[in-house]
Amino acid sequence: MDNIILIETSTELCSTAMASEGKIISYRESDRPRTHASLTAVFIDEMLRETGLKVQDCAAVCVSMGPGSYTGLRVGVSTAKGLCFGAGIPLLATGTLDALVWQGITGEYFRNSQGDPDFRYIIPMIDARRMEVYTAVFSPDGKQVTDTEAKIVDGSSFAEQLAAGHVLFIGDAADKCRTVITNPNAHFIQCCPKASSMLVPAMAEYKEKRFRDVAYFEPFYLKNFVATASRKKLF
Repeated sequence: MDNIILIETSTELCSTAMASEGKIISYRESDRPRTHASLTAVFIDEMLRETGLKVQDCAAVCVSMGPGSYTGLRVGVSTAKGLCFGAGIPLLATGTLDALVWQGITGEYFRNSQGDPDFRYIIPMIDARRMEVYTAVFSPDGKQVTDTEAKIVDGSSFAEQLAAGHVLFIGDAADKCRTVITNPNAHFIQCCPKASSMLVPAMAEYKEKRFRDVAYFEPFYLKNFVATASRKKLF
């Protein structure tokens, strides 16, 4: 039985899921701030107990590899590596933007009378800073059609896609982009990526046996982490 642990910690939402035979059978999430390090392993332990499984019963662990929060990504990848190393099972990784895209595809958003997605493009957006987002353009079937980039959004952003028809903007930066992208073809869903939405890309990675090196795999930060000096006086 192909059981896969899914871990998503790239934004404020910390979530885990257990997939079995292509379906989600257990799920945990929390949006409490700065609790990824304390909750991720707890969530996984709870799911294992709920399903009666051990880590060794799983075929792989899949982690959302970014882009996203530097700290969140480190927690998710470190947890995934520890599980894989300890149980001797493979490591998988999928893009954070892919999870958001599949939330859009599987969600009840903008569907036609046949129940199919009714938009020309899906554009996931992870909040970076100010009006900057981590983003890429995807087709309605989940295929990425542009490179992932850090983009400053203004009123002219994604004009080509919006001219072609309805566009779904989805992610934790959707609301702030709503204030500048006012085209009537633009539709916005404010949400964080969830581990349960990693199911389709994770299963694709597993079937293609695209396993990652447990020792050397690193998150996809997209931009370098910049440390800032604390304003608090230590002495």
